[in-house]
Amino acid sequence: MTPYQITATDVCLFLVAVFLIYKISTNRKSNITTKLRGPPSRSWLYGLAGVIHDAENPGVLFEQWSSEYGSVYSVSGFLGQQKLVLCDPKAVAHFYGREGFGYVKPPMIRFFIEIMFGRNLAWAEGEFHRRQRKFLTPAFNNSAIRDLSHIFYDSAHRTSSAWDAILEASDGSSTIDVQNWMNRISMDSIGIAGFSHDFGAINGKPQVFDAVDLSAGATFFAFTVMVATVFPVILRLPSKRKGGLAEMKRVFSSIADQLLSKAKEHKNEEDKSVMGLLLKSETDDANIHMSREEIIAQVCLSISGYETTSISLTWALIELCRNVDIQNKLRKEAVQYGNSDPTWEHVNSSLPYLDAIVHETLRMHPPVFETTRMATEDDILPLSTPVMTKSGETVNSLFIAKGTVITTPIGTLNRSEQFWGPDAKEFKPERWLEDSAPRAKEIQGHRHLLTFIDGPRTCLGKTFALTEFKAVLFVIVRNFAFEFPGGSDTVIGKYRGSILPRPKVIGEEGSQVPLRVRRV
Repeated sequence: MTPYQITATDVCLFLVAVFLIYKISTNRKSNITTKLRGPPSRSWLYGLAGVIHDAENPGVLFEQWSSEYGSVYSVSGFLGQQKLVLCDPKAVAHFYGREGFGYVKPPMIRFFIEIMFGRNLAWAEGEFHRRQRKFLTPAFNNSAIRDLSHIFYDSAHRTSSAWDAILEASDGSSTIDVQNWMNRISMDSIGIAGFSHDFGAINGKPQVFDAVDLSAGATFFAFTVMVATVFPVILRLPSKRKGGLAEMKRVFSSIADQLLSKAKEHKNEEDKSVMGLLLKSETDDANIHMSREEIIAQVCLSISGYETTSISLTWALIELCRNVDIQNKLRKEAVQYGNSDPTWEHVNSSLPYLDAIVHETLRMHPPVFETTRMATEDDILPLSTPVMTKSGETVNSLFIAKGTVITTPIGTLNRSEQFWGPDAKEFKPERWLEDSAPRAKEIQGHRHLLTFIDGPRTCLGKTFALTEFKAVLFVIVRNFAFEFPGGSDTVIGKYRGSILPRPKVIGEEGSQVPLRVRRV
């Protein structure tokens, strides 16, 4: 008997059948959710998902569509699935205010978090998330971060010493891959501050997770993500990229397990670090009891947090190379402290230009571009600006049906000319020293940015990240000058072979950002 061969026609017929079943099953929801205008679909199969994925800067697309179709509009995805895009500040505030209860991560996103890290704080939803967050908050409050600030300075100074050795072996300047070094700083900082463990990255100790390649199978992975928005079961299919994520989880879990065992040997009941709090959750009388697997998942998440800060530091150095006058102005502010490091209070209140550069970097280059959630129940979404529905009616609010997928494009709102003015696409720290963007105040969130999102799931490590960012940038810019080896024409692109997209110099291998560094 000849084995049956699947033909292209079979595949097309199958997709058509799936499409019809999907449309019938979602017809009731489509009739309830307010139907909005939006850009026309480019493909009956992929909708606009491929266009968005391939765009160099999706934020520009979202902003163009917002100006054409209104502050809230609809975009089509795989098999015509509709997703609402929120560019209205009142709608965004309402959305974030109900995140974790009224709006939760779609199954696809939770699945990938579980693959990478396990069932941790980022994976948890609802009351379980609230209790976990409350339990871990003491490790990230202002008092705790004040006591940790010396660790950030120490990491920066150890890096400075390593760079001095490199420069002494050359003619006083050298080309250094700064992204690699920002990774080292952030990894050692989170290790010591959160777990009393020095990973030794700054001293050159190999980091096993650096060898995990997430770039393999990127095309098939992108297709899987599109399909999974409608059929989450496809996530169970094997792929090279998913295998890379699973390998990263294995590596992180191995590190977390070692840290946990080490911490138990030196347990301190007064320890309020991340690890100290997690160890307390193992006791019988703990307010929140976590299994060993859950504790390891929390440690994996905390370790992975190094990436957001290292990305932000790298973007800051890139922008300082693009704007030498800004770099010199920051250095002039920093050298006023001589060889001393500012206190935690001073770094947060007495260095206005450093603060401006840090927040301008976070505005221009948020490590996470968007927030996508699914409604768990019917809801009314308020609007600050009326929008026109698909039928031509003008409305001041939208009815959201249970199951509706909603996206807030963080990168778009952070750089929107409507809220930040005509120079919104420019790196301009001075905007933080003057009241030049009054409409930005309509956006809730830290300093009117959505980089740390908003609401009950605001980034728990926000103060940790800001303090580390400022301390490290202060030290290295005070001691060193940076420029592009290839001159001002250097082109910066995106590297997607990591958990989050990273900047890279076009033409360089991987995520390298080589800069010419010299002592000042």
